[in-house]
Amino acid sequence: MKFFRIAVALSLFVFAVPVFAQRTTTVKMASPVPENSPWGRFFNQIAADWKKITNGEVEMIVYHNGVAGSEKEVVRNLRVNQLQAAVLSTYGLYEISPEVMTLSCPFLIRDDDELDLVLAGLKGELEEKINGKGYFTIAWARVGWVKFFSKQPIFVPADLKKQKLGTNADQAEMNEIFKTMGFQMVPVARNDILIALNSNMVDAVFQSPVAVGSMQVFGLAKNMASINIAPFIGAVVFNQRTWRSIPEKYKQQMIDAVRKNEAELDKAIREMEDDMVKTMKNYGLKVNQLSLQQEQLWYEEIGKSMPNLIGSMFDSGVYGRIETILRNHRNGLR
Repeated sequence: MKFFRIAVALSLFVFAVPVFAQRTTTVKMASPVPENSPWGRFFNQIAADWKKITNGEVEMIVYHNGVAGSEKEVVRNLRVNQLQAAVLSTYGLYEISPEVMTLSCPFLIRDDDELDLVLAGLKGELEEKINGKGYFTIAWARVGWVKFFSKQPIFVPADLKKQKLGTNADQAEMNEIFKTMGFQMVPVARNDILIALNSNMVDAVFQSPVAVGSMQVFGLAKNMASINIAPFIGAVVFNQRTWRSIPEKYKQQMIDAVRKNEAELDKAIREMEDDMVKTMKNYGLKVNQLSLQQEQLWYEEIGKSMPNLIGSMFDSGVYGRIETILRNHRNGLR
């Protein structure tokens, strides 16, 4: 009888081992970018790396091309765990932590060097704010710079005020900012931009060159103003429920795998944006180069609206810290 009980116990143990060994955490990630872009290849590589690092215990399925819905829908699904991770721009991150939207304040951060400094100085603080809302930020990366594309050339604010500016219907915050600056705003769904331009419903849009090139918008809006409106920044976030479910022994290796590829991704994104502009120029796009005096008019234009935007649209504390970093940089201070 004793031998029988031992045999039963051993058999139960043997059959139980595979069950525990095959425990898998499936991570469904939403990404708004095409799979055949540097971002798409980056996430496919991360999925493969994580599977290898965790011996198959973490399996990531990436839903590319925005098939998981708008950023607001994605954030809602993250909260209820229908999605476990997502790539979000500052517009999506605004739904989690409004302070992050300050990074997209028009004409505040003006070039890549300034963006590097701001992220180095504030990334930790912004991650704490996001993570404190029930998420975990695992990576940041750029998606390019937002520019004006228009039917008629835009050099100064007065040029744009004569044209109807189309804005993504899901980006109500940016719509309100430009409205405050006195521009004619027309909300347009992303998939309807070409129709809106073709029907003269809008005369101009603000988008990243990569988005404009992929949607063929430059065929109708043949002018691009050289000035950078705002950096287009993305972050990869998990919901905390899923991040906590991943065995602790794997987490640092998973983070390291992402960070290892971040610099390469940034370089690839910059090259892709440059290549896209060159390609569009070959097909008729005209880049309107603004003078320093013309750029200053844009900075003064947003400056008039800032008293109404700081504390409402943009977090005053974060804005102040960004402004200090940039002022020191522009004045040659450390």
